[in-house]
Amino acid sequence: MDESQLRTIIRKIIDEELNGIPSIPVGVSNHHIHLTDEDFDRLFPGQKMTVFRQLKQPSDFASEQKVTLVGPNGVEINNVRILGPTRKHSQVEISKTEAFQLAIDAPIRLSGDLEGAPSIKVKSEFAEITIQGVIIAKRHIHMSLRDAAKFGVKYGDNVQVAIESEGRRTIFDDVLARPREDFVLEMHIDTDEANAANIQANTVARIVEAKPEQ
Repeated sequence: MDESQLRTIIRKIIDEELNGIPSIPVGVSNHHIHLTDEDFDRLFPGQKMTVFRQLKQPSDFASEQKVTLVGPNGVEINNVRILGPTRKHSQVEISKTEAFQLAIDAPIRLSGDLEGAPSIKVKSEFAEITIQGVIIAKRHIHMSLRDAAKFGVKYGDNVQVAIESEGRRTIFDDVLARPREDFVLEMHIDTDEANAANIQANTVARIVEAKPEQ
């Protein structure tokens, strides 16, 4: 363990002991795709979605199956992992950099907010389909109801968050609070945001200001 990691751990322990308010683990969300049962069956006929590894949020997992995204300009992004379980509507999540690469005008949205979102071709070794619903995920924090009470926030509140990273302490505004009884505390940002803030495995975040939903 290097000196930077040790300082981060000590700071986290002191903050939690003195204030009773937890620091927030930061999860970096790489490009991925959610599929309906129907779309999964079309892309992987006769297969079942198999678990590659469990994710932090209850019941969520990264599957063994991957697909390729094909932009309208012909550019492809390979090895895009499918996340399970299946959903009622298929959805593709990419970064802004990847949206430029694919020539897709993807909006910044919360998961599931797909009205007017563009479509994209998705292919496996077995089939190619078109999916309506390409977005850039809005940064947000999963938290339990108990965590929300500690932070003094409710669902839909925007918070300002300080990222404690080596050499690039960063303030992110407009981070959406998403409390739910079964959620585990974790802030989700995409790869562009993570690179800009020099996110490492031990990086934590702290809420510095809450802005209640009007």
